[in-house]
Amino acid sequence: MFEIVKRDGLARIGKFQTRAGVLETPALLPVVNPKICTVTPRELYEEFGFRAIITNSYIIKNNPGLRADAQEKGLHAMLDFPGVIMTDSGTFQSHMYGEVEVTNEEMVEFQKSIGADIGTVLDIFTEPYWTKEQTAASIEVTLERTKDACGLKGDMMINGVVQGSVYSDLREDCARKMASMDVDVHPVGGVVPLMEQYRYLELVDVVISSKKGLNPSRPVHLFGAGHPMVLALAALMGCDLFDSASYAKFARDDRMMFIDGTCRLQDMQSLGCGCPACRGLTLEMIRKMDKKERERTIAKHNLFQLKDELALVKRYIMEGRLWELAEIRCRAHPALLDALRRLEEHQDFLERYDPISRDGAMFYTGAETRGRPVFRRYISRLLERYVPQTEKAALFYDEGSKPYGRAMGADFDRVRRAGYTPVVVSPFGPVPAELDEMYPIAQSVFPRTEDADTSIESELFTAGFLERMFAGMADGREVPDGGREEYDPNLIRAKAVSRHQFGKDATDALFRGKIDLIISKNTGKIRNVISDGEHILSMRAGDGLYTLRKEGAERIVSSIPAPFMRVGVMDDAVPFVSEGRNVFCQFVTECDGGLRPMDEVMVTDGKDRVIATGRMVLVADEIRSFRKGVAVKVRSGAGDES
Repeated sequence: MFEIVKRDGLARIGKFQTRAGVLETPALLPVVNPKICTVTPRELYEEFGFRAIITNSYIIKNNPGLRADAQEKGLHAMLDFPGVIMTDSGTFQSHMYGEVEVTNEEMVEFQKSIGADIGTVLDIFTEPYWTKEQTAASIEVTLERTKDACGLKGDMMINGVVQGSVYSDLREDCARKMASMDVDVHPVGGVVPLMEQYRYLELVDVVISSKKGLNPSRPVHLFGAGHPMVLALAALMGCDLFDSASYAKFARDDRMMFIDGTCRLQDMQSLGCGCPACRGLTLEMIRKMDKKERERTIAKHNLFQLKDELALVKRYIMEGRLWELAEIRCRAHPALLDALRRLEEHQDFLERYDPISRDGAMFYTGAETRGRPVFRRYISRLLERYVPQTEKAALFYDEGSKPYGRAMGADFDRVRRAGYTPVVVSPFGPVPAELDEMYPIAQSVFPRTEDADTSIESELFTAGFLERMFAGMADGREVPDGGREEYDPNLIRAKAVSRHQFGKDATDALFRGKIDLIISKNTGKIRNVISDGEHILSMRAGDGLYTLRKEGAERIVSSIPAPFMRVGVMDDAVPFVSEGRNVFCQFVTECDGGLRPMDEVMVTDGKDRVIATGRMVLVADEIRSFRKGVAVKVRSGAGDES
C-alpha cells in the first residue's frame, strides 16, 4: 500500500508498505550482483542507509550454489539484508543474450520461493529502434504474462512493467491496461538505451505518457535511472523508485559519478570531493590503489553521490522547490536541457497536479522556468476570469519591487482617477494592479536583467491580453491626473483575487449586498471580507489568496450546483469531518475534477450540505485510486447540521 506524505506536483514523498517494512520514497535501490558484491548489502543498509536493493533472480536461479543457498536460507539471509528486496526476472538477460531458457511462470514462482518482497514479470524489453507493429506485439505478450503473474504472486508484490519503446500512444495504452491489473509497482521499462544514448528528450515523452495511464496509488519505478544527474528530473516527472547498477559498473572502469556528469579517473585534474569515501584521499592515492581497493573506493564514492543527491531531491520536494532543482541539474548537459524544454509540451497534464500556492518564493533560473505549469495557469485564468474595471489600460513596467503597488502606488492612484486600469508588464506577462499581491506574482524572484525569450513572450501575452480586455491603452507615465469619481482599490482587489481563485460565478455568489473589508493596520492589506454581516473570506498574508469560511462556502453551494469546489463524503465520515478531522480518500464519494492541490474546497455530505472547509491534498483521480491517505486537510468543521 502506498500513501503520499508530501507532494510537489507529480513528485511525491511517500510511504510504501511492504512485508519487509515501510519504504520512504523517492528511494534508490542499488543493484546487487549476487556473484560480485563490490559493496555488500549489509554495508548498503548500515553505512549508506539504503532501505531497499534489487538483485537478479535469473542469475541466482541459474547458479546451482546460489540457488541452493537462496532456497535454503531465503533471499534476505543469503544477502544479509534486512530491508526490502526487489528481484529482476531475466528480462535484461533475454534482451542482451537471446531468449532465456525459463518461463514466466517459473520465474515468478522462483522469486516467490526465495522470499523476494517484490518480484518482476518476465516481460519483453522493447528497443527504441523497434517498429510500432513489433512493439505492439511484444506488449501483448508482456500484458498476458503480467496477468498470469498476478494470479501466481501470493503474498509477494509484483512489478507490472510498462513497455512501448518510444511510442507514446502504446506506452499510455500499456500503462492503462497494467493499471487495471493487481500489480503493486509500475516500473517504466525499456529506457536504459535512451539514457545510455543521452536521449533524455524522448525519455520525457516515455515517462509522461506512462504516467498518464498508470494508477496513481502505486509507486512508479524508472528502471535503470541510476545517475545522480537525472534524479531530480525523474522525480519531477513523478517517478518514486530508481535503481543503479552504474555505481559498480562505472567503478570497474575507473569512472566517478558527480551531479554534473561522469569523470574518468585518468582524465581528472583534481578530486574536489568531500564524501566519506574520498575524505583524506588525493587523486594520486586513488590511482595507486590496487584494482580491487580502487574499485571499491570509487563504488562507495558513487553511492555517496547518489545518496546525497536523493536526499537533496527529497528536501526540495518538502520545500516545494523541485522545479528549481531540476532546472539547475538539467543545465549539466545539453541533452538534459532538451528534456527540460520538452516538459513544457506536457504542461496541461502537469498543471493538474501543480499546487495552487507554495510556501516559499518561486525562483527564476532561466528561460526554461517559463515552462512551469504556474505560468500557464496564471495566463489562462487571467484570460478566462479577469474582469476589467475600466475601458482603458495604463501600462507600467516591472522595476523589481513587489508588490508593484508598494513602489508605484501613487502612479496607480493617478491613472485610476483618470479612468485607466494600471497594468504592469512583468515576466509573467500582464499583471493588473489588483492582482499584484497574490501567488505567484508577488512571491517570485526574477533577475533584473531579463533574457530575450522572457521579454518576447511577456510582451506577446500582454499585447493579446490588452487587445482582448481593453478598448485602449496608454503609457502609465504619460497619463495625466484625472477627476474620476471615488473608487475603492481594496474592493477592486478583493473581487479580482476571488475571480482569479474561484471563478466569476463563485465571486458573484460571495460578493453580494453590503461589503465591508477588514484591513490590517500594520500592512494595509486585506484581512477579512464581510458580506451582509457574514465573514465569508479571509486573505492569507503569505500568498495573497483566500481562505474560504463556512458562510462563504454555503453561499457557493446554494448558488452553483455540485460538484463545483466540492468533495463529498460518506455519511459515516460526516460526524468526524464536522469536528474538524481530515478527509481520507476511502470516505470520498465525489470530487470536482477541476480542483488542484492546495485549492480551497468545501466538504459536503450526501445532501450537499457544507460540513467543513479545507485545502486539497490530492486531486480527483488520485482520491479515486488511493485506499489510504489524506484527501483534504480540513481547516475547521462546520458542526453537525443534521
